[in-house]
Amino acid sequence: MTEKTIAIYTSDGPSERKVKEGELIWVSAVSAANIFRDIREMITNTFGGQMRRYERLMDMTLERALAELKNKAREKGYDGCLAVRISHPRLADGACEIFIYGTAFHFVDDE
Repeated sequence: MTEKTIAIYTSDGPSERKVKEGELIWVSAVSAANIFRDIREMITNTFGGQMRRYERLMDMTLERALAELKNKAREKGYDGCLAVRISHPRLADGACEIFIYGTAFHFVDDE
């Protein structure tokens, strides 16, 4: 059995198909940095430069949050999520916090 592809849109809907809106769904993802990463980034912050380790942590957490949003939509029987928003991704106290939400939907077949 093949797994159904779940669509994620930042717009209010796909322009090519009709949809029926469902419920609000959301995901919160938090990833911790380790103490060594924090120390290295504090040194980078002191002298300046790109904080690549934290950037990778943010990217990894965002990818995980989007995957979890798709899984949540799939588990509830939806075809995807509309008007997806990423709310205040931030690094704080050695952790990356990301909150993603949107409106679940079903594709509607033309009759």
